[in-house]
Amino acid sequence: MSATPNDPTPPSAAAPAAAPAAVEPLADLAIRSHTPFEDAQAIFTGTLFVSLALILFAQVGLLTGGTAGAAFVLHYATGVSLGKLFFLINLPFYWFAWTRMGREFTLKTFVSIALLSVMTEFSPKLFAIDRIHPAYAAILGGALLGSGCLFLARHRASLGGATIVSLYLQKAKGWRAGKVQMAMDCAIVLLALTVVDPERVAYSVLAAVVMNLFIAVNHKPGRYAVL
Repeated sequence: MSATPNDPTPPSAAAPAAAPAAVEPLADLAIRSHTPFEDAQAIFTGTLFVSLALILFAQVGLLTGGTAGAAFVLHYATGVSLGKLFFLINLPFYWFAWTRMGREFTLKTFVSIALLSVMTEFSPKLFAIDRIHPAYAAILGGALLGSGCLFLARHRASLGGATIVSLYLQKAKGWRAGKVQMAMDCAIVLLALTVVDPERVAYSVLAAVVMNLFIAVNHKPGRYAVL
């Protein structure tokens, strides 16, 4: 209804329409923690993916970076089982994880490493790969490693060694975890020239690049809100 001449309130001063409800900023939303079940399934799935990658690499004589790569070098040089070596090599890194990354991260990492060691020991008894080209093993294994490590990282866990250091540097310095780990992994793989022929080392570098590019693209600070 329009205002009358005697109405002191002009049309422009009429009560405004109700403003739409304010949208709650994303930054103000409560961050939801993972449930124990969500953590358990992520740790199991992540370590399963990584164990499959390690089995692929062992089948064709490839390596990977980090403490797993060091375990591969010792495995090829000594014949000691990969699972045992992987578990033992990671022991010194637990102190660093406990002091720098916290108790929760350290405990989840310990569980992940123990579980991966068991899977690596027994998975070859459950299935066998008859034939696979090293290039295919490198690409598929690198993708499996990247996916598995990403599952673990998003649930505050890791597989020790270089992964602990790279995640810490991303948290403390803002350095991209994938790029840091790529540099360390490639250095470790190149050291394997003492026990593995150059062609296998080249395929191993390809696997490290695939893995760490996957992590660098998909694991960026602020992208994953649920902790």
